[in-house]
Amino acid sequence: MSRQGWMSLLARARPARLAALFPAPLPAHDLLRAPEIGSVMVQGRIGGTGAPFNLGEMTVTRCSLRIASGAVGHAYVQGRDRDHALRAALIDALMQTEAAEVLRVRCLAPLARDEAARRQVAAEKAAATKVEFFTMVRGEDR
Repeated sequence: MSRQGWMSLLARARPARLAALFPAPLPAHDLLRAPEIGSVMVQGRIGGTGAPFNLGEMTVTRCSLRIASGAVGHAYVQGRDRDHALRAALIDALMQTEAAEVLRVRCLAPLARDEAARRQVAAEKAAATKVEFFTMVRGEDR
């Protein structure tokens, strides 16, 4: 998994689940940017290819830190959860060290399974509403 992949997975993770998988006490770290809450402008595009337009603002929490090995971790998470941003940044930093494989098995793999299960449930709900259209041949169409 690339850095982009694990950062994305950590940002989408449920905060309570992340806290359960990566519990306190947290590894020693120096905060470069303490968890802070702000907002970002979300842009959209019609059809995915049209001209961008401002859709609205979204609340995010960001955090940057450095661990003892010198690795720097960053995180941006949706919402106002400072603890979520701190844990995500710590895991980002630790994934750049020799602890990466342990974290991949202990934290990232369960988060990926949780996300896959959530997507499967959403797909099943959507499939249940699918309507099949078909045309029958009428007498005057011959």
